[in-house]
Amino acid sequence: MEFSAQQIASFLNGTIAGNPEVKVDRFSKIEEGCAGSLTFLANPKYESYIYHTQASIVLVNSDFVPSAVIRATLVKVPNAYAALAMLMNLVEQAKPKKTGIAPTACIAVSATVDAASYVGPMACIGEQSVIGKGCLIYPHVCIGDRVTVGEGTIIYPHVTVGDDTVIGRNCILQAGAVIGSDGFGFAPKGDTYLKIPQTGNVVLEDDVEIGANTAIDRAAMGSTLIRRGVKLDNLIQIAHNVEIGEDTVMAAQTGIAGSTKVGGHCMFGGQVGLAGHIRIADHVHIGAQSGAFRDIAEAGSVIGSPVVPVRNFFRSSVLFNRLPELYRTLNRLEKEVEELRKNNHKQNYQNAETENACG
Repeated sequence: MEFSAQQIASFLNGTIAGNPEVKVDRFSKIEEGCAGSLTFLANPKYESYIYHTQASIVLVNSDFVPSAVIRATLVKVPNAYAALAMLMNLVEQAKPKKTGIAPTACIAVSATVDAASYVGPMACIGEQSVIGKGCLIYPHVCIGDRVTVGEGTIIYPHVTVGDDTVIGRNCILQAGAVIGSDGFGFAPKGDTYLKIPQTGNVVLEDDVEIGANTAIDRAAMGSTLIRRGVKLDNLIQIAHNVEIGEDTVMAAQTGIAGSTKVGGHCMFGGQVGLAGHIRIADHVHIGAQSGAFRDIAEAGSVIGSPVVPVRNFFRSSVLFNRLPELYRTLNRLEKEVEELRKNNHKQNYQNAETENACG
């Protein structure tokens, strides 16, 4: 599809600096821009590229002031990154959608699949499951019994959805995700462990995205609950009975232990680990490779293992780099103190001998 700068500006409620008639039909990175492509500048680190890019149109923030001549047409918007996402979604939605049920799909007689949905080859849908309007169920997806999948949800190949799972509208489950596997529940019995049946389910509310090879365990009792708008990256582990609040985002390899409650609008970096049975407040940002073992009761940014406020962490990190020097200084001072102690003891002994001689 081809769009002019004027059409793009109208769609985004932006303003144009340059030729409003120039047209684009593809996206590009700013450093690899070519004629006929649209790119964006949101991070100041990449500003140097805008003066040399061959892209025809560049989305920029409204407050951007160039320091040199720019050949490309600029479309100024309040948030260039968000505007790019809107355009990319527009193009994606315009692509033709798959429809129909593949002959090799295995659908239980008691299941219901909306006529406007697609079910790919070798996909399986269990008893009494319901697939809503406009869903895309790609090849080799396995959906268990009594599962509900909301309108417009996309489930990519090799996803497994366990029995009784509830998936909302407009969700995206990337390839290889496992939703509703057994939670890690075992009761010690002597020197062995007795498996605790996991009788609950998983609930994904609307507009949730689950990354490739991410696993979300079913609850032991009740539900593991992923609230509206949550975005989970690849290779994340969510244990049984966890709750994640609205619009929280987590980067790859994060792990959340059982029964932990995470608030809304939180942001977790990669490889964050949370202990079980703790609570994380709304609007908490946790830096990469951090570990939280206790409740975090207030909004803010934390980092480290165990986590501490970011400002405290960076103050401490200055000392970390000086630890070898401080250790050497401490050793030297200890030796000096010990030497002074010996000299003092020797002087006291000599004074005592002198006094005895005089006495």
